Amino acid sequence: MVIDPIHEAVHFLERQLKVKPVVAIILGTGLGGLAKEIDETISITYEQIPGMVTSTVESHKGRLIFGKLNGVEVVAMVGRFHFYEGYSMKEVTFPVRLMKHLGVQKLMVSNASGALNPIYQKGDLMLLDDHINLLPGNPLIGSNKDEEGPRFPDMGRPYDQQMNRVLTDVAAKHQIKIHQGIYAAVSGPNLETRAEYRYLRIIGADVVGMSTVPEVIVANHIGLPCAAISVITDVCDPDNLHPVSLAEIIEVAATAEPVLTKLIVQTVAEL
Repeated sequence: MVIDPIHEAVHFLERQLKVKPVVAIILGTGLGGLAKEIDETISITYEQIPGMVTSTVESHKGRLIFGKLNGVEVVAMVGRFHFYEGYSMKEVTFPVRLMKHLGVQKLMVSNASGALNPIYQKGDLMLLDDHINLLPGNPLIGSNKDEEGPRFPDMGRPYDQQMNRVLTDVAAKHQIKIHQGIYAAVSGPNLETRAEYRYLRIIGADVVGMSTVPEVIVANHIGLPCAAISVITDVCDPDNLHPVSLAEIIEVAATAEPVLTKLIVQTVAEL
């Protein structure tokens, strides 16, 4: 008998968990520090989990942490998977389906991105209101499991309005500056050319990155409300462009991380 990888992973994890996580958090490039705020009950590397691939990006540690954050049971994905690592879209989004099967009711996603909107600066936060998918694949391609979600899920509001309202209210209460805008997802791993930055801005993007959208598509497919926040790590001004390294991106993300952590910690209790 062939065992569904999702069910095998769920069975493996449930044997080690005493309670079900309510909120899932995916931590992006250079943003793993939130894990320190979790009252950790269990930490499991991706290699241990049936069906999970491993992260190949040096800034992504690759482990699931289960515990309490501000009194709420959470699971944090410290390090995510990207299409540019050579993984299929189904492999990239496997953790989202897994976390829903574990009982998660809300998903929060973070990422590092480059600013296309000229009013954005390094270290700023942007709450995703919508996105533009320029990735060369889709995690829903292939046979559809009707018990998971509809064949043609609606994406008119990919980011949950109620979650976004809570995030903006919490940000205002704690005097955290946060923009709202549109995220463009590209495959990477190279950064864009000047002409590509101009194109992305013309079609309506405020920031550009290489993640998040596949996970959000799957979250919408399986009926998992989600919200996403970008940390602006570089400015993509095609008329004043400077080379950017991963080290610089991680450094900027690290400076913004305490603010993002505060926002997420205060928000989980309000969801």
